[in-house]
Amino acid sequence: MEVRHLELLRDISRRGSLAAVAAATHRTPSALSQQLRTAERDMGAKLVEPDSRGIRLTAAGQLLAEGAEDILQRIAELQARLDESSGAPRGTVRIGTLPSAGESLIPPLFAELADTEIQLELDDFDLAEEDFAAQALDADIVIGHSVTGDAPAGASGLVSTLLMREPLDIAVPEKHPLAALNSLSPDDVSRFAWIGVPARYPFDSIPVAVEQVTGRSIRRTVRLRDNRLVQSLVVAGQGIALLPRFTTRPHRGMVLRPLTGIRSERAIVALSRPDRYARSAVQEVTGRLIGIGRQIASGVPPSAAVPTA
Repeated sequence: MEVRHLELLRDISRRGSLAAVAAATHRTPSALSQQLRTAERDMGAKLVEPDSRGIRLTAAGQLLAEGAEDILQRIAELQARLDESSGAPRGTVRIGTLPSAGESLIPPLFAELADTEIQLELDDFDLAEEDFAAQALDADIVIGHSVTGDAPAGASGLVSTLLMREPLDIAVPEKHPLAALNSLSPDDVSRFAWIGVPARYPFDSIPVAVEQVTGRSIRRTVRLRDNRLVQSLVVAGQGIALLPRFTTRPHRGMVLRPLTGIRSERAIVALSRPDRYARSAVQEVTGRLIGIGRQIASGVPPSAAVPTA
C-alpha cells in the first residue's frame, strides 16, 4: 500500500473527478488512470468504477480514501518531528490569500522569513465566504475572512487560526455630509447610495443588516471586488462603501467613519488541512502571521523587507 496511491484516492474523493485531480496536480488523466490500475493490482481490490463524470470510487476506494486522512496526517507529524530533530523548520509553504488581507500580512512575512530555510509560494483570490475552505485543497495556508464568526462557513474539519479582528468602517468622500460625524448609525448610512460587493461576499452582509434594522432598501450603484477601485469611486462621489479599518491605505479625498448599532467587523483567519498543518514549517509561518496580525491590530506597522540594490 503506497502513500501516493492513498493520496490519489483521497484527492478523487475530495475533488469529485479524475479530471479535477489532474488539473489541480498538473498531471494527465491518463497518467492518473495508470496509477489507479497499479493501485488496484497492488491492493487486490476494485477501487473505481465508471460514472457519468468519468469514474467514482467504489466502496473499497472510499474506505481507503477516508483512512488516508489519518495515515497522511501521521506521516506529516513524523516529518515534523524529524524536522525538529534536525534543526529549524524548512521547506516550501504555499499560501493562498485574500488580497485585502494579504497586502498587509504578506510583505512583513517575507521580511521575517528572510533568514530562515522556509520559502513561500503565493496565490491570491477574492471569493464568497463559503469558498475559502475549498482552497485548502491546494494551499498549505489559506488566508480568508468572515463577518459572521471566527472562521468562514465550510471550514469545519480544517485547522482555523484567528490572525486578527478588523473593524469595517464606512468610507465617505471627505466633503460628504456624513464626514462631519464622528460615527455613523444604520439610519445615517441607509439614506445614501452604496458601492457594494457581489452578493454572497462577506462584506455584503453588513448593508443587508442595515436594511433589516432600518426597514429601508439600500441602493447599490455598482458591485465590485477590488478595494482600491472602491476607494477611487468613493472619492469620485459615486457612493459610500464599507472598507476595513487597518488594511485600507489612506486615500486623499476619503475618510473612514465607524459604523455603530450593528456588528461591523471581520475575522481574518488562516486555514489549513490538519495533515498540512502538522508540518513544522506551516506551523512556523502561521505563528509569524499571528504576530504580524497583532501588530497591525495594535496600530504598530510591521517591518517589511528593505529593497536591495
